[in-house]
Amino acid sequence: MLFFLIQEHVFASESVSNSLDAGQYSILSILPPLIAIILALITHEAHLALFLGIWLGSAMVVHHPVVGLTHALDTYIVQSVTDHGHASILIFTMAFGGLIGVISANGGMAGAVHTAARYATSNRRSQLATTLMGFVIFFDDYANTLLVGNMMRPFTDRVKISREKLSYLVDSTASPVASLAFISSWSVFQMSLLESPYKQFGISVNPYLTFLQSIPFSFYCILTLVFIIINVLLKREYGPMLEAENRVVLTGKVLADNAKPLSDPSLIKENNIISSHWSNAFIPIGVVVAVTIGGLMVTGLNNVTMENPGLQDIVGAADPYASLIWAACFSSMIAVGISVFRGLLSLEKALEAWISGVRSMVLACIILVLAWTIGSVCKDLHTAEYLVSISSNVLTPNMLPFITFVTAAAISFSIGSAWATMSILVPVVVPMALHLMNMDPNSVVESPIFLATFSSVLSGAVFGDHCSPISDTTILSSTASASDHIDHVKTQMPYALTVGLLAMILGCLGVGYGVPVSVILITGSVILFIIIRYMGQPVS
Repeated sequence: MLFFLIQEHVFASESVSNSLDAGQYSILSILPPLIAIILALITHEAHLALFLGIWLGSAMVVHHPVVGLTHALDTYIVQSVTDHGHASILIFTMAFGGLIGVISANGGMAGAVHTAARYATSNRRSQLATTLMGFVIFFDDYANTLLVGNMMRPFTDRVKISREKLSYLVDSTASPVASLAFISSWSVFQMSLLESPYKQFGISVNPYLTFLQSIPFSFYCILTLVFIIINVLLKREYGPMLEAENRVVLTGKVLADNAKPLSDPSLIKENNIISSHWSNAFIPIGVVVAVTIGGLMVTGLNNVTMENPGLQDIVGAADPYASLIWAACFSSMIAVGISVFRGLLSLEKALEAWISGVRSMVLACIILVLAWTIGSVCKDLHTAEYLVSISSNVLTPNMLPFITFVTAAAISFSIGSAWATMSILVPVVVPMALHLMNMDPNSVVESPIFLATFSSVLSGAVFGDHCSPISDTTILSSTASASDHIDHVKTQMPYALTVGLLAMILGCLGVGYGVPVSVILITGSVILFIIIRYMGQPVS
């Protein structure tokens, strides 16, 4: 009923209709994502909440509730599925689920758990191992999330770590690590966004150099990693995460009673096989990493046009989607081959296990498609442009990093995509900074305020992603960890807000008014230690 009342109000407003037709930006453009997010948090039915948000947004675009429903089904959702990048991620996610199904059924996963149990003998050690794996797989956030979550889940279940905590560790290392890495899909994407404005203003500084110089100014990403390390070492929690960790320690339940995990490990048939050698799991997983990196090199070399390209040029010209698909599919073939030739599974049982693994990812893929779709709806409603327009009137050079961070966080939270946020904001923010600072462009791009502003787009986008239930990386983290998605968002949000507010106030405002970066990072780390030590409580 509320949905139709809102629609009736929207369609009754002639001024809203006119403003949308005229391409102007309306406050009502934030309604679809806002309603989807609120309903998801209240009802725990993320797929239903997302679909209602899509329906409302589509109806606002076409100015009719019934036509809006059909338009959402036959246009928006179809476009989300047929988009090359989206389709690639869906194939990678399902094929990776198939891989996990095979290495679970052939006993390799259980063997890896038993082998690692000698070292990951405690709750703290298992959390440290999860964090370390998140640091090691730096080249892509999607690969990081699915690898770490699926590989570490048996270990963390064994030592009574809640699925909420596992999904937090996975989610909050994947994007920050990938965005800070010298070479990764994120770093190349960020660098590529600078090329057009740099040409426009005749800037001779290499965009890759700008990215490298901007890394220390990524306050949210850096302080998030610091927060995780302190949190794991002190083993203190607060907010909903404390409740989740106390639950698993006291009752042994890694999931809440009403939880609805996005992936269902029970669909993965293990056929009562005793654990086999750990290499039956780690060889296929190693193939994922090797083929992904090799695929980036091969596609990059094939696509690069310059002579004597550097590593960043090769990765910049690479096709990460093709690399991920190759990695998931080749590793699945290797896993099936190992299972058959080592006599662990018959070919029929191995293929059944692969299909069961694919099936376990179906709900996650549905949520991903709906999240991408509501992002498309927000694009047509100019949600991001509206949020940019309301912040552009209060910009000064000193406030530029702060306002940029807030705007990026709001856009990313609303549309659920850090990459889309960066692609929207960087072409707007870079010329804005060059005009506001009124200096030689080549000098501006090496100034702390510009570097902090550029990094604030990235950090703010990651912060918004971490808080948003419609974010693709947040959804994948819940999927890989087999966690209830809304429980993951609720437990992660207080931690993300803690670091986000500190990054905003101490980091973005501080650098805007001349505080050295080293002082900001050291002070921020000390403050995080104090917060966790005195606000957090030891798990029961």
